[in-house]
Amino acid sequence: MRPLYRSFSAQSEFDAQYNPSLALSDPDAPGQHYMAMAARARATLPCMLDVPYGPTREETLDIFPAAQPKAPVFVFIHGGYWRALSSKTFSGVALGLQARGITTVVINYALCPRVTIDEIVRQTRAALAWTLRNIQQYGGDPGRVAIGGHSAGGHLTAMALQTAWADDYGLAQDPFVAALPFSGLFDIEPLRFSYLQPQIQLDDGIIRRNSPAFLVRPCKTPVWITWGGAESTEFARQSELYHQAWQAAGNPSELRAIPGANHFTVIGGLEDADSAVCRWLAEKLGA
Repeated sequence: MRPLYRSFSAQSEFDAQYNPSLALSDPDAPGQHYMAMAARARATLPCMLDVPYGPTREETLDIFPAAQPKAPVFVFIHGGYWRALSSKTFSGVALGLQARGITTVVINYALCPRVTIDEIVRQTRAALAWTLRNIQQYGGDPGRVAIGGHSAGGHLTAMALQTAWADDYGLAQDPFVAALPFSGLFDIEPLRFSYLQPQIQLDDGIIRRNSPAFLVRPCKTPVWITWGGAESTEFARQSELYHQAWQAAGNPSELRAIPGANHFTVIGGLEDADSAVCRWLAEKLGA
């Protein structure tokens, strides 16, 4: 049988690599953890919820301001394979960052199949442009903004980095001081052959426009490309592919897995101010 992608010839092979829930004894546990941490963050931290950044109902963001004025900012882009979850699921990422003196912004976006990945990328860029232009009103420093995201959010982080910010938005060409994609998808073609296709509805054009490993531009933003050490080989390969492309363009990056983490626990460091993730962001942001 002729392979569909690389050495993969059947949907079951793609699903084994790209459906991380299959490896869990309790597939509900990650969501329960995220929601518990999110509830804690909203109950214990100052926050402004559902701030609109665009005209549609889904185009909102949640802001968790640091205690001090002119604080550095981290913008988190959630995962869910572009077709599930929301900003409210991931409020917990603010727990470790707020303790470090970092304002956290968690963006929301519309989901497939009601919209396409093209539209989700556009909404992500709009949310980031809004943050750069408006975060000062919420105590943030627009000159010290980092971005990051998990899984599909890692993909959207990479798509943000290849944006023509100066030409398309009238902003600085490289407006972010750091980027941190967790377990990102940088070549989305294999997902076309997976269980996800009925919902994300990839075609040749969407794949070509939204595979950031093949779209890298020169960019000054330093990137830590990471994934969980216990994840599938395809998630490791995706990160390695993007690292190679990023460096081939002359851009600064480091490639380093988080030991022992799976696809869902890989972002757990954002809940802990003393984690390697929070320390790295605090250093880059001057927090």
